[in-house]
Amino acid sequence: MAIEKSLIEGFLKQFDTVPFSVKYKDEGKFIIGEGEPKFKIVIRKLPNKTDLLKSTSLALGEAYMNGDIDLIEGDLYYALDTLLSNIDKFTLDIKGLKKLLHTSTSLKHQKEEVCSHYDIGNDFYKLWLDKTMSYSCAYFKNDNDTLEEAQMNKIYHILNKLNLKEGMSLLDIGCGWGYLLVEAAKKYKIHGVGITLSEEQYKGFSELIEKENLREYLQVKLLDYRKLKDSGMTFDRVVSVGMIEHVGRENYSLFFDNVSKVLNPKGEFLLHYISSIHESQGDPWIKKYIFPGGVIPSIREIMDTACEHKFCTIDVESLRLHYKKTLLYWYKNFQDNIDEIKKLVDERFIRMWEIYLCSCAASFNNGVVDLHQMLFTKGAKNDLPPTREYMDK
Repeated sequence: MAIEKSLIEGFLKQFDTVPFSVKYKDEGKFIIGEGEPKFKIVIRKLPNKTDLLKSTSLALGEAYMNGDIDLIEGDLYYALDTLLSNIDKFTLDIKGLKKLLHTSTSLKHQKEEVCSHYDIGNDFYKLWLDKTMSYSCAYFKNDNDTLEEAQMNKIYHILNKLNLKEGMSLLDIGCGWGYLLVEAAKKYKIHGVGITLSEEQYKGFSELIEKENLREYLQVKLLDYRKLKDSGMTFDRVVSVGMIEHVGRENYSLFFDNVSKVLNPKGEFLLHYISSIHESQGDPWIKKYIFPGGVIPSIREIMDTACEHKFCTIDVESLRLHYKKTLLYWYKNFQDNIDEIKKLVDERFIRMWEIYLCSCAASFNNGVVDLHQMLFTKGAKNDLPPTREYMDK
């Protein structure tokens, strides 16, 4: 035990940019860094050294989920932000985690992977998302915007960029619960189609269309993006928010090909997605527990693929810090509704979701990941407004 404690202490000393204290179940304790500890953790069961060397994030994530490591004083986001500011010291054995990091991107597997996350249940998501049921980065135009206001800002920021006109057609790939299309139909009287693989989102969006009396304008389909090119549908505009992260690196070209097939000449395509600076296989803990098969594209991958399919890039915008703030809102909502959430899921799931929301917020804060909106046109388009003011009204 003494040797194991020494190894853990040596491992944790790498993360000494902020002082924190570590307490063992048997009352032994030590301090990492210099100064008054900013947070305190307790180790009830020592992580396995081999697991730590195979993947720091997976070993520590599972230890927190299982209650082997716990935060007993301080803020979970702050603690994870400290760890992720030293992410270059994390270990990752790609060969040892090959099956986890290189999952199948077949149609069957992707539906299973998507549904494993989004079909947890509409009742669960309603407890901590805002009224719009937007499960993507919000847009905080003002410091005091509520989450709902910021999500509405995001929706209209996207719709403004698409430069919609009454009577146009709009496809939303990965439409979620449909609020973007609902707002587009209300404001512009567009004819819209949303596609999703999630049965729960399909159900929720269908109900929303009925509630808003928008059957004349909107429909939702359970459809994989790969089926678009043979669907016979065409659109003036296409939008995709937080979906390309699910398609897999080998399918980026296939994704853009399907967008191109259904987008009318001179049409516009807005892609809103979590991005990375460098290509990687992703985080093992996130891939195992949150988004199986998910891969975050780099900016250059998207730009290269778009160019290969003759898309012209009109605008690129980073919303990285907006996503940090969104995730912290979600975490607060999650905590505020914890009693109701406990009626739906068990303690291990709750701890998993806490570390998911806080670690993602910390990842955006440290620039581990980014969030980009990219606006493309299908071929050269010469009748766009001459400046980008129309995007920010």
